[in-house]
Amino acid sequence: MEAATSEAGRNGGALGSGGAVAPRLARLPVVRVDGRSVRLASGRSARALGLALLDRRNAGTGLLIPGCRSVHTFGMRFPLDISFLDAEGAVLLRRLGVGPRRMVFNRRASAVLEVPAEETAE
Repeated sequence: MEAATSEAGRNGGALGSGGAVAPRLARLPVVRVDGRSVRLASGRSARALGLALLDRRNAGTGLLIPGCRSVHTFGMRFPLDISFLDAEGAVLLRRLGVGPRRMVFNRRASAVLEVPAEETAE
């Protein structure tokens, strides 16, 4: 996991697809993990809320939650792709398209990466 903060992270700018990132996420530092730039859940509220209660367009590119082995999707308004990472940032397990009202975990994980699920064309 690379902890370099980008210019967008320092200035609270938009990071991701769609509209502007939600204000509660804009304050968080940006890190590079699993080939993408995401916000780092560095505080208690960021860790507890994750991407819950946000619209897809305000969720940014994702959220890294360090020191975490399990997440819930209660309050989610869109599905998530969830990656469980080891201490070096390598992916242990991916759960794709996890919908609302679910709990997922991996006992070996050191961090969790929450990313809005890829939208599929129908």
